[in-house]
Amino acid sequence: MARGLLLLDVDGPLNPYAANKTRRPPGYTTYRRTATGWHTGRDARRFRGMRVWLNPCHGAQLLALAEETGLTLVWATTWQHEANDRIGPAVGLPRLPVVEFPGLTTSGWDEEWKWPAVADYAAGRPLAWLDDEHDRTGAEEFTRRRAGAPTLLCHVDPRQGLGPAHLAQVRDWAGSLA
Repeated sequence: MARGLLLLDVDGPLNPYAANKTRRPPGYTTYRRTATGWHTGRDARRFRGMRVWLNPCHGAQLLALAEETGLTLVWATTWQHEANDRIGPAVGLPRLPVVEFPGLTTSGWDEEWKWPAVADYAAGRPLAWLDDEHDRTGAEEFTRRRAGAPTLLCHVDPRQGLGPAHLAQVRDWAGSLA
């Protein structure tokens, strides 16, 4: 069987953007994505921009999970290649392959925008996908399109972010593939 994939979304799983906006979750570091760059520490407080909370422990946890399960880590996020420049170094991940989303713009997209690109990228390989949007329109068609290909859509609450239960769920699913 082809090597399976572990797809990572950033906003929701790694960045619990929907958590209480006035209280950073324990273990997370604040970053700001601005027109002038990527800021952390005191600079994150001085600049206005998109607030991103990242947990530096997530990288080691995800690398260990990939090693244990044999799954290949891949970015599946609107950050696309920027995830390798900003998110990966902040959480301790090396450069990863990226699912590209053709036509993605900052002006918006419909609720089904990720599904076709991920299905094409996976090309029938087993995949576990950590994302906060699996409850959206398109999941049913996605799983139908992948009929026969092992698939785990692991929903991560964007108020909580990635946790031990998600890692265990992926580990158990990957173990069932053998």
